Amino acid sequence: MDPGQEKRRDPRVPLVLRVDYPGRESALRDTTENLSAGGIFLRTERDLSVGDRLPLQISFPGLLAPVTVEVEVVRKRNPGETGPSGVALRIPADRVGDRAALAHLCEQAQAAPPADVAGGPRRYRVLVVEDNPRVVEMYEYALRKLRSAEGAVDVSVEFAANGHEALARLARTPRLDLVMADLYMPVMDGFALVEKLRADPRTVSLPVMVISAGGADARQRALDLGVDVYLQKPVQFADIIGTVRALLRLS
Repeated sequence: MDPGQEKRRDPRVPLVLRVDYPGRESALRDTTENLSAGGIFLRTERDLSVGDRLPLQISFPGLLAPVTVEVEVVRKRNPGETGPSGVALRIPADRVGDRAALAHLCEQAQAAPPADVAGGPRRYRVLVVEDNPRVVEMYEYALRKLRSAEGAVDVSVEFAANGHEALARLARTPRLDLVMADLYMPVMDGFALVEKLRADPRTVSLPVMVISAGGADARQRALDLGVDVYLQKPVQFADIIGTVRALLRLS
C-alpha cells in the first residue's frame, strides 16, 4: 500500500514512546514521533534502508505494557529536513496481529487518567531540574500552555537548579508525578540524579524525561540508567507538551 494512503486510512497521532530492539546486543533505544494502527515514525540514527524489516518493542515503562511488532522501512528522513533523523515504518500486510496490537497501544497511550474520587480536577506535580534560567522560562511557558489546555486537570510546576535540590524536594510531600531534567548541571548532574531515583524504591517507577544537548553516548547512558524519554536540545514546545501529556496520560 502507498504510505500516503496508509496515513489517510489511519490518522497518526503525536506520541513520544520508547522503542527498544529485541535480541540486539547493542540495546539501542529510540523514540517514536507519531504512530497509528498502520505505522510509526521513528526518531533514530540507526543505519536503516528502505525495505528493511525488523522487530520493535514499544513501551512507556511503568505506564504501558511493552508491545512488540514487526515493521518495514518505507521512507528515510535526513537530519535537518523537518526534524531529527528518522524513518517512516509501516506494519507489513502479512502482520495482521501486529496492526491490532499497535492500534490497541495507540488507544492506551491516549487514554484519559481516572478522575479523582471527589470529582474535582486531577492534580499533577511536575519537577523541572535545570540550571539555565532562560531554559527554565521556556519550559514554564510550555507547561503553562499545557495547563490552560486541560480543563479537567491541574498541573503545578516546581523547579530545582541541580540534582541535589531535586532529591531534597523528592524527599518531601506532596509527591511528584513527573521529573524533567537536564543532564549537565553543577553540584549533582542529571546522570547521578537518575541513578539515585532508580535505586530508591520510592522513586523507581517515577516517570523521568531528560531534555539535553548531549550526544549519542550521553543519550544511551541516560536510557541505560532508566530514563523513560530522552529529547534532544534544541527541543520544540510541541515535543515537550506531547511528551508530558503522554507521560501523565492526559487525554
